[in-house]
Amino acid sequence: MSNTVSTWRIVLAAILDFFTVFAVGGYGVARLTGNLTETGFSLHGMPAVALFAVIILYFVAGRYLGGTLWQRILRARR
Repeated sequence: MSNTVSTWRIVLAAILDFFTVFAVGGYGVARLTGNLTETGFSLHGMPAVALFAVIILYFVAGRYLGGTLWQRILRARR
């Protein structure tokens, strides 16, 4: 049996990871900085930069920890 992973699973995992970390990280940053709104959150300036840093750290940590959340769920790690 081959160790190849379907490309669609890798792409789907990356998309789901991005939306997950954007939603969870965005909510967390917004809550810490007081930028929650009735419909979610609104980040501008430094809070938006902080969310960008959280997203980058999530994917970098995933490389060192054996995969991101969705890579593990979908078994999409090469």
